[in-house]
Amino acid sequence: MKNITTHTGILTITGRLPRSTNGNPRYAFCIDGVNAQTEVDSDYSYELPNYDGKTVTVTIGTHYGAATLNTIIKGDEK
Repeated sequence: MKNITTHTGILTITGRLPRSTNGNPRYAFCIDGVNAQTEVDSDYSYELPNYDGKTVTVTIGTHYGAATLNTIIKGDEK
Protein backbone atom coordinates (compact mmCIF):
# COMPACT_ATOMS: atom_id res chain seq x y z
CA MET A 1 0.00 0.00 0.00
CA LYS A 2 1.31 3.46 -0.94
CA ASN A 3 0.64 7.09 -0.01
CA ILE A 4 -0.68 6.35 3.49
CA THR A 5 -2.40 9.27 5.23
CA THR A 6 -4.09 9.59 8.64
CA HIS A 7 -7.62 10.94 9.09
CA THR A 8 -9.72 11.51 12.21
CA GLY A 9 -13.46 12.10 12.16
CA ILE A 10 -16.86 10.45 12.13
CA LEU A 11 -16.94 7.37 9.94
CA THR A 12 -19.98 6.97 7.70
CA ILE A 13 -20.60 3.83 5.65
CA THR A 14 -21.78 5.01 2.24
CA GLY A 15 -22.54 1.62 0.69
CA ARG A 16 -21.78 -2.04 0.29
CA LEU A 17 -19.52 -3.18 -2.49
CA PRO A 18 -19.76 -6.58 -4.22
CA ARG A 19 -18.56 -9.45 -2.06
CA SER A 20 -15.13 -10.94 -2.70
CA THR A 21 -14.83 -14.23 -4.55
CA ASN A 22 -14.46 -15.86 -1.12
CA GLY A 23 -17.79 -14.36 0.01
CA ASN A 24 -16.39 -11.74 2.38
CA PRO A 25 -18.15 -8.35 2.65
CA ARG A 26 -16.71 -5.06 1.39
CA TYR A 27 -17.76 -1.50 2.20
CA ALA A 28 -17.38 2.01 0.87
CA PHE A 29 -17.10 4.68 3.55
CA CYS A 30 -16.36 8.35 4.12
CA ILE A 31 -14.33 9.97 6.90
CA ASP A 32 -13.16 13.56 7.19
CA GLY A 33 -14.38 14.20 3.62
CA VAL A 34 -12.29 11.34 2.19
CA ASN A 35 -13.99 8.45 0.41
CA ALA A 36 -12.39 5.02 0.69
CA GLN A 37 -13.18 1.31 0.69
CA THR A 38 -12.17 -1.82 2.54
CA GLU A 39 -9.66 -4.15 0.97
CA VAL A 40 -10.73 -7.49 -0.53
CA ASP A 41 -10.84 -10.25 2.14
CA SER A 42 -9.88 -7.83 4.91
CA ASP A 43 -10.79 -8.48 8.56
CA TYR A 44 -11.73 -4.79 8.80
CA SER A 45 -14.77 -5.50 6.62
CA TYR A 46 -16.34 -7.29 9.57
CA GLU A 47 -15.40 -4.56 12.09
CA LEU A 48 -16.37 -1.50 10.05
CA PRO A 49 -20.15 -1.60 10.73
CA ASN A 50 -19.37 -1.35 14.47
CA TYR A 51 -17.67 2.03 13.88
CA ASP A 52 -20.42 3.57 11.71
CA GLY A 53 -21.33 7.00 13.11
CA LYS A 54 -18.48 6.99 15.64
CA THR A 55 -15.30 9.03 15.88
CA VAL A 56 -12.29 7.06 14.70
CA THR A 57 -8.76 7.52 13.44
CA VAL A 58 -7.94 5.66 10.24
CA THR A 59 -5.01 5.34 7.91
CA ILE A 60 -5.89 5.22 4.22
CA GLY A 61 -3.53 4.31 1.42
CA THR A 62 -3.62 3.67 -2.31
CA HIS A 63 -4.08 0.01 -3.24
CA TYR A 64 -4.44 -0.82 -6.95
CA GLY A 65 -5.37 2.80 -7.63
CA ALA A 66 -8.18 3.02 -5.05
CA ALA A 67 -8.23 4.73 -1.63
CA THR A 68 -8.26 1.75 0.74
CA LEU A 69 -8.49 1.34 4.52
CA ASN A 70 -5.17 0.37 6.08
CA THR A 71 -5.88 0.60 9.86
CA ILE A 72 -8.67 1.80 12.14
CA ILE A 73 -8.60 2.89 15.78
CA LYS A 74 -11.66 3.91 17.77
CA GLY A 75 -11.45 7.52 18.99
CA ASP A 76 -10.97 6.65 22.68
CA GLU A 77 -8.38 3.86 22.14
CA LYS A 78 -5.42 6.13 21.29
